[in-house]
Order: sequence, then C-alpha cells, then structure tokens
Amino acid sequence: MERFIDYLNSLTSEDYKNKVNLHIHTNCSDGKMLPSEVIEYAKKHNFETISICDHNTVSAYGDETVKNYRNIVKGVEFDSWHKGVLIHLLGYNVDVENENLLSLCAKNKKETELDVVRLFKAFQRRPKKIIEAIHSSGGIAVLAHGACCWAINMDGFIKSLVDMGLDGLEVYYPYRRHRGIIKFHKTNTIEKLSEKYNLIKTGGTDAHGFSLF
Repeated sequence: MERFIDYLNSLTSEDYKNKVNLHIHTNCSDGKMLPSEVIEYAKKHNFETISICDHNTVSAYGDETVKNYRNIVKGVEFDSWHKGVLIHLLGYNVDVENENLLSLCAKNKKETELDVVRLFKAFQRRPKKIIEAIHSSGGIAVLAHGACCWAINMDGFIKSLVDMGLDGLEVYYPYRRHRGIIKFHKTNTIEKLSEKYNLIKTGGTDAHGFSLF
C-alpha cells in the first residue's frame, strides 16, 4: 500500500492528461465500452496506469482481459449521501473479493446505471460504512470530483469526511469536458483542501464513452 500511495503522490496534473486515468466506467455500469475494450484502448494509447471505477460494482474485474492487464489499479465508485449532499466515493487498490466491499455492491444492473434507482439506493450506503469497507479491502477512499459537490462550507464538509477516514480527493478532473457537469467550487479550492488535510491527490476523466481522454 505504501508503494501505491508513494506512486500517487509522485503524479502531477500533466501525468493525468495523457498517461494516467484513475476514473473510468464500462458498460458494467453506465459506460459504453466493454471492459476488454477499455484495456485495448489503454494499450493502444500507451497508458501507464488506469482504474475502472464502475458505479457500485466491481464486476468488470471478472473479465479475463482485465485480469491479465498489468497496468490497472482495481477500483470502484460508490454513490452515497452526506449532510444532504450526493457524493461519490472512489475506492482504489481494493480487494474485489472482499466480503465487506461486496456487501455494498449492486445486486442488479439497475443499481449501476439508472440514476433514479442509484439515487435511492445511495441512501442505504452511508459514507462511513463505505470508507470502512474500502479500508477493510486494503484500499484507500477518495472523494470524486469535489468541485461539483454542492456543500456550501466545503472545508467543513471535507473535514467531516476526513474524520471518517477519507484518504484523498480527486483533484485533477476535466470539469469543462464532462457531460455538462456543474461546478460549485473552484478546482484550486479542492487542491488547497487536499493540502490542508494532507489528503492524497488523484485524477481521472470519468470516462463513460468510447474515449479515455
């Protein structure tokens, strides 16, 4: 784990532009590409490291092409609510066979792709329980795309998650390119908060389509 954290801490914003993508979705949730297609794309474009983080499922890691690909960090993205705010918590370097982690995963496809179903089910996944499950599976917990979090007091909001064991913030994220996503905070605000609370900085494109860029 220490080696993985050291690796993450060595990455810069430039690395996340062309060789590292730690936030990718497949058709196992609401993405378009098959898990095998994601791997072939990553190979073709010489990615150094990727992570498939489907909503509420780790089923992509059952694909043989994914299993045989060396440059991948096993991940997942859980929907949750915290202080009246919808959040997404990423788990990285997780054991996808861990019982605690699997207990939070979707029981059917609707819980991974249909927004209404996902929003409802998110109430059943409390952030503290998610963070504990990620830790029990050997992983780190990261708040995804923090600048679109609609919490008014972002400092206090992050602090409350840190108190639960949050390990990192997704700092490097292409908000302007992502599906009309709304930003409520400046990107540098999220970066400063990661530094204030000594959180790991991660990044990814949140790819859902046929490109990882």
